[in-house]
This record gives sequence, C-alpha cells and structure tokens, in this order.
Amino acid sequence: MAQTITDFRSFLEDARQAVLELSDLTKEETKLQQEEARLSRLLDAEKKAVSDTVSSTVQKRREEIEKSYDSEIGKLQDKLKKTRARREKAKNQGIRDRIREETQELCDYNRELRVRMRTLFQSQHVPFFCGSGFYYSLYFPRGFREVLTFLLTFAVCFLLIPYGVYLMLPEGRTLHLALIYGAAVLIFGGIYVLVGNATKDRHLSALREGRSIRSLIAANNRKIRVITASIRRDRNESAYNLEKYDDEIAQMNQDMEQLGQKKKEALNTFENVTRTIITDEITGNSRQKLEDLAESQEEAKERLRRTETMVKEKRLFITDTYETYLGKEFLVPDKLEELRKILEEGAASNLSEAMDLYRSRRAAR
Repeated sequence: MAQTITDFRSFLEDARQAVLELSDLTKEETKLQQEEARLSRLLDAEKKAVSDTVSSTVQKRREEIEKSYDSEIGKLQDKLKKTRARREKAKNQGIRDRIREETQELCDYNRELRVRMRTLFQSQHVPFFCGSGFYYSLYFPRGFREVLTFLLTFAVCFLLIPYGVYLMLPEGRTLHLALIYGAAVLIFGGIYVLVGNATKDRHLSALREGRSIRSLIAANNRKIRVITASIRRDRNESAYNLEKYDDEIAQMNQDMEQLGQKKKEALNTFENVTRTIITDEITGNSRQKLEDLAESQEEAKERLRRTETMVKEKRLFITDTYETYLGKEFLVPDKLEELRKILEEGAASNLSEAMDLYRSRRAAR
C-alpha cells in the first residue's frame, strides 16, 4: 500500500541505492550463469573423455583377444589346407598306381602288339608311314575317329584348299574355280591313288594284319579308358592308405572347434567381467575429478539460485516501493541523482515537479 513521502531526498537516495544494488545483483547473476555454464561444459567434456577412453580401451582389448585367437585359428587353417593338399596328392598318386596296376596287362599287350606290327612291317619292307594312324584313316578307315579324319582330309584337299587358292586370285572367275578344282582332283586324287597302289597292291596282307593289330590296340585302349574311369569314379578310398591324413585332419578340425569355443568363452568373459573391470578402473581414475567438478557445478547452481531469488525480490521491492512514484523511466542512478539535486536546489517542491523540470531541461538541450 502506497504511503505519503515526507523526505523526497531520502526517498530518492534510497531508490538510487536500491537500483545500484539491483544492478550489482544482476551482474553477479550473469557472472554466476556463465560460471555454471562453464562448469557444466567441463563436466560434460570430462564425462565424454572418460566414456571415449572406456569405449576405445574396451574395443582395443576385445580386438586383441579376437586377433590372438584368429591368429591361432588361421595357423590351424593353413596347416589343415596343406594336409588336405597332401592327402589329395597321395590319393591321386594312389589312383595312378591303381590304374597302372589294373591296366598293366593291357598296356603290356599293346606294347607287344606294336612290336609285332613294327616287326611285321620291317620284315615285309612296308614303308614306315603305313603304320601311322593317318594312313589307316585314309585307306583302311574303321571307327568314328578314323572316318572323321578321312572326311576332314577330303574336305581340306578338295574344298578348302581349292577355294582358298581361288580367293587369292586378283580376278576370280567361275572358269578359274573349275580349273582349280580340277587341278586339286588331279593332284590330290593322283597322290592318293599313287600311294594306295604303291602300298596296298604290294603289301595288302601285311596292311590288313596291321589293321587287325590296330583294332586290337584300339579295343584295349577302350578297356583301359573304362577301367580308368571306373577307378576315378570309385568313392572307396580305403585302398590308398589315407588314414594318417584323415586322422590329422580330424584332429585339426577338433582343435579348431575347441579354439572357436574358447574364443567364444573368452569374449563372453570379457563382455561380462573384464569390460566391467576396465570401466571401473578408468572411471575410478577420473572419479575424484568428476566429483570435484560436479560439486563445483552444484555450488555454482546453488549460488545462482540464491542470487536469482535476491534479484527477483529486489526487483519486486523496487517495483512496489519506487516504481509506483517514479515509473521505470527514472529508475536509473544518474536520473535519480539529478532529481535529488533539483530538489536540493529548491527548484521543485515534490517529485512530480522535479520530474517535469528534468524532462524540460533534457528537452531544452
């Protein structure tokens, strides 16, 4: 409730003092706000540093554990790979030995047949080229491969070569093509007939016997291929003495499985036990600093709360006690001092006159 003012100069001095006190409190409030914010940033930064240290240390230790176990597992994998390679090599050697053993009789028989054929041709003075497969494909073809060789030879000599010669001519004509084909027939056909007459007419019986020998060799070769294919398809590996390799492989697989289980257990222990220990150690090293920062921040908050309360109370006090008479315009130390001087000079008898005189003086400047 407003009261009558009897001493204007004391009133203005009290108002000026209250405004100055509010200004000081406001500055203190700002300072405390900044200090509390600074301590809050420091505390957050320290907490983040601790958290980052924990995270990086835990990750590093976990990676070290994984790396150690992975290194041992990798060594076992390399050893297992080499053992499997040795086993495969031993198996392939065993297959080759078995093929050689089971086809030995047929191979020996083929060698005997080749010697017989060579001896026959030498005794009958048959030209050496007559014993080749190409000769028999041209003059005594039998079987798909020899017939195919005969047809391909015919196509090359009587089709491809003449046409190739024709394409090389600067100006090719139909007559030229006919002449070239005629020449090819005469040349290649003549050679074929001449060779046939020179060999078949003179050594027909030896050549026919050679044909029979070659057919026997071909039949034996088919049997050898059947035996070889059967052995390679055979899944029974007991004949190759691979037990020691299988034992080594089984042992290494077991060791790898045990290492994998130990790795899993080590990581599980790390996550459930070691991780907590590392976190406690790192946090413990920074606990005192964190507590000190938290305590300082809490003290700053408490001082700020008290100062904010004092600022609010002082502001309400000024509003209730002085603003009612002076308004916000004159609640400034310099203006209050000017009003007091006006009253001391006797230029005004009350506050309203002093404020009006102040305004008029300000306006006149």
